[in-house]
Amino acid sequence: MSELHYLSAAEMARLVRTRQVSAVELLQAHLDRIERVNPKVNAVVTLAAEQAMDAAKAADATEPAGPLHGVPIAHKDLVDTAGIRTTYGSPLYADNVPTEDELLVQRVRAAGAITIGKTNTPEFGTGSHTVNEVFGATRNPYDLTRSAGGSSGGAAAALACGLVPLADGSDMGGSLRNPASFCNVVGLRPTPGRVPDPSDTAAWYTLAVPGPMGRTVEDVELLLSVMAGFDPRSPYAIKEPFTPDPEISVEGLRVAWSPDLGGLPVDPETAAVTATAPGVFERLGARVEQVDLDLSDTEDAFRVYRAWYYALSFAGVEGLGPNTRWNVERGLEVTGADLARAERLRSGLYQRMAAFFDSYDVLIAPVSQVPPFPVEHPYVGEINGIPMPDYLAWMRSAYWISVLHSPAASVPAGFTPSGLPVGVQIVGRPFDDAKVLRVARAFEQATGFGKKHPEL
Repeated sequence: MSELHYLSAAEMARLVRTRQVSAVELLQAHLDRIERVNPKVNAVVTLAAEQAMDAAKAADATEPAGPLHGVPIAHKDLVDTAGIRTTYGSPLYADNVPTEDELLVQRVRAAGAITIGKTNTPEFGTGSHTVNEVFGATRNPYDLTRSAGGSSGGAAAALACGLVPLADGSDMGGSLRNPASFCNVVGLRPTPGRVPDPSDTAAWYTLAVPGPMGRTVEDVELLLSVMAGFDPRSPYAIKEPFTPDPEISVEGLRVAWSPDLGGLPVDPETAAVTATAPGVFERLGARVEQVDLDLSDTEDAFRVYRAWYYALSFAGVEGLGPNTRWNVERGLEVTGADLARAERLRSGLYQRMAAFFDSYDVLIAPVSQVPPFPVEHPYVGEINGIPMPDYLAWMRSAYWISVLHSPAASVPAGFTPSGLPVGVQIVGRPFDDAKVLRVARAFEQATGFGKKHPEL
């Protein structure tokens, strides 16, 4: 019990449910951990200790009513939480306190989880490096001089340090997968609609999705089962509830391996780690085949849709930071012809990948093209000597996958010689979230990399 904060969320829930540990005791262990460790990493930026303690005491006074009864959780600072400061990483909202919970917060609360606070994010989730003018930068727990990734970097770092057992993230261009890879935790970008995200301005936008993060695949499955489910306010919400695949073996599954997703530059240290993944699956009995994918059409499609979304969401807002402002400016340049071209490209890609997944159960590839980079750098400027034209370009291995409408998981795959985490990306057919997590679980159990915690 001395390492209570590093137990899995599933085990914490079992201990609270069987009264072997109280919700108050569990919460206090995490509050103590946050007090000791969070100043080093800056992952939890708003702490709701009093509200959380009141909720924990109430949980101990009632019978367990949900699968997360008494388990602490932190929410990304993009997610509205009633009575808890929510800044969206922007000085424009530095003092914002919502009066209502977002849908996913409502669902985890109903399942018995206890909100402990908010995790850091760049302004409006813009970018795969977690730094903003309100709270500063989140540091990588495995090397405090390095980035924790983003935009869910606060969530990933908090999980890695044992500050919380569960966290939510969101992902448009890798904002959930990239920090999971950088911080040696597990994250799932679900199929769009698996976790509904009602919107008054972009109800049909499918590139950005909420998703679960945890230290184990089982915990991610547990959180997803609570977050998922139909909501009539989302026009493409999936009706079926999420149920984890009970199958454990991956023997006989067809695994496609792409070391660079069709020619993307990949840092040699990252490439060396991810290249070990095919052998793991072969030893587990899967049939692995290296493939030559051409996903280049995703580049134009992603950039057009992303830019359009930023113009839709933030055009006319004064005082935006440089990354958000740059995206808005690109969005104001988008024409009807651009949107038509992007729609044709994405539609063609969807059909080609449907045929691809007739031949393969999953695709495995790097999550990020680089290991965690220095925290003072705003973004990755070059990979293997190849200049990146802007702050988005180094994220292609993640955002190319976003265009496919596929579920994609990041799972710990090993470490560079200097001890920096690297994740492998597991991508499935749209709506096959359970299979993606089944494959991720098999890889996790065969390798055990996620059990290596940072030495803080």
